[in-house]
Amino acid sequence: MRARLNLKSSDNLWVLRTCWVLSIVLGAGLSTAAAADGPPADKGGPRDRTTFQTGARWDPGLQIPADVAMCYGVGPDLPARIKQWKDRGYTVQVMTGVAWGQYQDYLYGRFDGKNHVDEAQTDRRGRVISHGGDVYYMCPGPTFGDFLATRVIMAIEAGATAIYLEEPEFWARGGYSAGFKRAWKTAYGEDWSPPHASHEARYKTSKLMYALYRQALKQVFDAVKAHDAKKGTKTPCYVATHTPVNYSQWKIVSPESSLMAVGADGFIAQTWTGTARTPNMYEGTLRERTFQTAFLEYGSLIAAVRGNGGKLWLLHDPIEDDPDHSWEDYKTNWECTVAASLLWPETSRYEVVPWPERVFHGRYPTVDKKRRKPGEKVTKEPMSRAYGTELLTVMNSLNDMEQSRQAWDCGTRGIGVVISDSMMFQRAEPDASDEHLGSFYGLALPLVERGMPVEPVQLETAEKAGNLSGRKVMLMTYEGMKPMTAANSQAIADWVKAGGVLVFVDDDRDPYNRIQGWWNAPGGPGHAIPREALFAQMGLAAGTSPGTHKVGQGTLIFDAASPARLTYKKEGAGQIRGLVRRACEAAGVDYREANHIVLRRGPYVIAAGLDHAAEGTPHELRGKLIDLFDSALPVRSSVGLEPGRRVLLVDAEAERATFPKVLAAACRVTAVASEGATVLQFRATGPDKTEAAVRIGLAKAPTKVLVDGHSLEPSAWSWDDGSSTVLVRFPNKADGQTVAVQ
Repeated sequence: MRARLNLKSSDNLWVLRTCWVLSIVLGAGLSTAAAADGPPADKGGPRDRTTFQTGARWDPGLQIPADVAMCYGVGPDLPARIKQWKDRGYTVQVMTGVAWGQYQDYLYGRFDGKNHVDEAQTDRRGRVISHGGDVYYMCPGPTFGDFLATRVIMAIEAGATAIYLEEPEFWARGGYSAGFKRAWKTAYGEDWSPPHASHEARYKTSKLMYALYRQALKQVFDAVKAHDAKKGTKTPCYVATHTPVNYSQWKIVSPESSLMAVGADGFIAQTWTGTARTPNMYEGTLRERTFQTAFLEYGSLIAAVRGNGGKLWLLHDPIEDDPDHSWEDYKTNWECTVAASLLWPETSRYEVVPWPERVFHGRYPTVDKKRRKPGEKVTKEPMSRAYGTELLTVMNSLNDMEQSRQAWDCGTRGIGVVISDSMMFQRAEPDASDEHLGSFYGLALPLVERGMPVEPVQLETAEKAGNLSGRKVMLMTYEGMKPMTAANSQAIADWVKAGGVLVFVDDDRDPYNRIQGWWNAPGGPGHAIPREALFAQMGLAAGTSPGTHKVGQGTLIFDAASPARLTYKKEGAGQIRGLVRRACEAAGVDYREANHIVLRRGPYVIAAGLDHAAEGTPHELRGKLIDLFDSALPVRSSVGLEPGRRVLLVDAEAERATFPKVLAAACRVTAVASEGATVLQFRATGPDKTEAAVRIGLAKAPTKVLVDGHSLEPSAWSWDDGSSTVLVRFPNKADGQTVAVQ
């Protein structure tokens, strides 16, 4: 999760992390018992559903309602920080980076007696790619792996119960350092070729960048496993990373989907306002589409985990790395990312905040930079009490998102868009694929904007059993990406032959079609471009023309258009939807557009009104709906999903049978106990200097509310007869307090 920086151009380094390693391989009754103030434990072990990363020591203003505190960095103060957070009831884990960090001991030879500055990533002009000063992005070599493995083992011995390796990244504009040239020689057995010299050199450069970080991470995973074997322990290793979609758009190469195969136990999907507000093109208009982009970003990393059994956390950030936006801007965009993440019920794990110290202790502008007048003086203020209450309410609710009941109200579901890690391979000179990643967004956004929650499908894991089964319609192109292996391509062909309907949109003009790949290698199948190889694997003749073709029990719909070019046309999205409509007809799937996407997860209602939906009356939600995106926790009988509106609600009616019950709370609620329908008691813990708002479902209006035995003034709580709920307000305390409602 990147540090707070000014993001002023594509050359800015938008990051906060560290560095990494190795070599080159391509490829019930009322209870009065005292309760702990910390997070409760899952059966069989500590909970890890919610987490946050922090470089700070614990303080009373940072008692976040989550299970896990991830201490960031492996410096000498790590043991003290681990103890502090553990003493406050958290499971404590450690995150450190794999691209850059405070690793001057390695750079200047204090680790092994050799200077390693020439391993820093370097661009075409010879400029070192730095996060500032001598904190360099690294081209990882074998010795760097040794260095980082020792740091990780130190973190485990200091008490970390899991390791998170953050952001293995190689900037596409890199590839010019002496260290990279040595890696090239080792990998390819030939002298280095400048990445900008040819399409072949660019692609080989990207593949090597990808392999270097994959092998670097493997070295660390292996070191941890060896340490565990000696100690008789089990230390999971996760990767905290941006998504394939965002890395492609930001022109960064990372091994992504390949990491599960070399020892990763799962991922944190680092999508937040800073990534999701990156503009994309749709119907000829370039602008920010935070909700839609975030939805697709989260989905692209879910695709990498699908079928692998790894854990996955989805990240939200209440602010972002750019410190020049206003609190209101941060709030609006954060709500977009929260709603987008909750529309992926495949996981119920979340990183609820990175760097809580910069949220709860920081100061940000009162006027957003996009609305400032020339010369206007802008003041900075701390977070409002209302935003703090809203954040804590949502964070606490995220602890409860594992729900067995799910119900959708939206357009056609289950449509896939095939993606590949190779989307990251064509993002720089001599010819970068579309600046706004239109090859992907051109296929996906037309469906999302009409209420169809399209699902990214990872090409590299397509051959895994079950990853494609059950899916009836997919869209695909080789514009902007290429199949890494013949088996990847064959998996798609076999799916079509077994009854799937594939919409393939490609004009064959991508200059990277003719790099040396498995499809045209000596002794290979002998096809000029990868699309021809895929069609041959389906059993289609050479020169197959655009149109609809029967393939075994399935269907291919081929349109010789460029998905990226379609994004620049007003009618482009309609052309894609027309193809999908035909595909649904061929697959026997009901094609349906909607001006909304709604998912119910148990009592929670997550919904979005869509910006570019077809004209019509906004969809309306009805019930006794508690609005979690409002610090007042109002109960609404009706919520309209106007274009651009995102909501997170709790349906009190759906929970009435379980009353008395805490339905929403801006604090961590533990040790809940009740006596019939007349008394509810719980422990409330939250950051000092914040306000808890708690809405509780009861059989009838309470007569008294006590906090630590002291009766609250009647003005501190109010009864809503329609929903049979009471709203209680009181200041949070990091040490916790007992709340009793009678």
